[in-house]
Amino acid sequence: MSLKLNSAYALAAIVSCGVLAGALVVQSQTRPQDRAAQAAPAKSFDSLIDENAARMLEDGRKIFRFDTFGSEDFWGGKLRLHEALAGEALGGVGEGVSPNLALKLGLKVDAEALPADLVAKIKAGQVDLDDPATTAALLKLDAVVGVTGFFEDDGRLKSIGIQCALCHSTVDDSFAPGIGKRLDGWANRDLNIGAIVATAPTLKPFADLLQVDESAVRGVLNSWGPGRYDAELNMDGLTQTPDGKPAATLIPSAFGLAGVNFHTWTGGWGTATYWNAYVANTQMHGKGTFIDPRLDDSENFPVAARAGWGDKRDETDLITAKLPALHFYQLAMPVPEPPPGSFDARAADRGRALFNGAAKCSTCHVPPIFTEPGYNLHTAGEIGIDDFQANRGPGRNYVTTPLRALFDTDKIHKHGFYHDGRFATLEDVVEHYDDFLRLNLTEDQKTDLIEYLKSI
Repeated sequence: MSLKLNSAYALAAIVSCGVLAGALVVQSQTRPQDRAAQAAPAKSFDSLIDENAARMLEDGRKIFRFDTFGSEDFWGGKLRLHEALAGEALGGVGEGVSPNLALKLGLKVDAEALPADLVAKIKAGQVDLDDPATTAALLKLDAVVGVTGFFEDDGRLKSIGIQCALCHSTVDDSFAPGIGKRLDGWANRDLNIGAIVATAPTLKPFADLLQVDESAVRGVLNSWGPGRYDAELNMDGLTQTPDGKPAATLIPSAFGLAGVNFHTWTGGWGTATYWNAYVANTQMHGKGTFIDPRLDDSENFPVAARAGWGDKRDETDLITAKLPALHFYQLAMPVPEPPPGSFDARAADRGRALFNGAAKCSTCHVPPIFTEPGYNLHTAGEIGIDDFQANRGPGRNYVTTPLRALFDTDKIHKHGFYHDGRFATLEDVVEHYDDFLRLNLTEDQKTDLIEYLKSI
């Protein structure tokens, strides 16, 4: 019996040593980083959320500022717009676009993208701002807000693409008018995008789509003016309001959208992320996928139906994967704070009571998001204006646009209020609703209400 037990103990010892030796061999063959990963505690889901938020914020900023979505194949490849920018002296056509002309057209320059030596030369007057070659140099530096230049190996401009920032960013003018630090989300109300596009050597793609000649397209584009764009022209083909004014609307700001349902001026189209997909695909002419069966309605959207905008599926999709981060970055953009001295604080306190009471403003503009939480749409009759722009959208109504940065009439609200700038001042807006809603506000009450609006 003892011999059998001793044999069993010996066998167990041999097996144990073998297992231990095998474990030591396996451990010695494991990479240090794998051992570290095995030893590290699992990350909490909260930490994963934080990491994801930081990553999406940074990715969204880059997309908003620098991603062309492949639009260079349209603006350069089809319209040859880069040739008009370069000018004949640089292998293009015409006189070209100098920095001074670009600034007059509302294009902006990111001062933080300029190297120190160039800044010094500009300040010393050693840079020719009337030479299109200087514009090309700024494009190479990625300093022109919202525009990317693509260059041949020999330095010639071969194409241009555009970004979200072209229309929805400006600068603080800290270096010079039109040159400064970026202000993402602020509508560029100086940008004459129609006049810029009208310089393209050919507008045949637009002419074919709209079934008109190129001169007619140029006429429409040149009629828009600064700060205006028509995002529905290539859907319904309408170019004028019933009273003969251009159908283009003011470029909206892209900040203060967190918690807001329908976005931009007219309802029924969609939220901010819908508009990102809509604009990137159908307005910027990027490469991607866009689906909205409502655009197959040939009666209301004859141009869209012909173009197939309701089911656009490009072979290469450079847009869809970027929509989440782009949306995340936009929702992170806060409403600019009114600077000190931009409103009368005591009057604003009295105006707040009016806003939430007798003036009935908060009925629709619910603080602190200043639009309706939920369904934020109204018919033209409910707000006392015509229904032309409302009828261009599938919902046939207007969005309760959030009240944002009303203190700034020099940049953010340049060219007026409402979709078409029909109200030049806040006083005009208040007068409209006082009359339409029969509020019977006194002049002092109107003044107080305006001061509160400026404080928002």
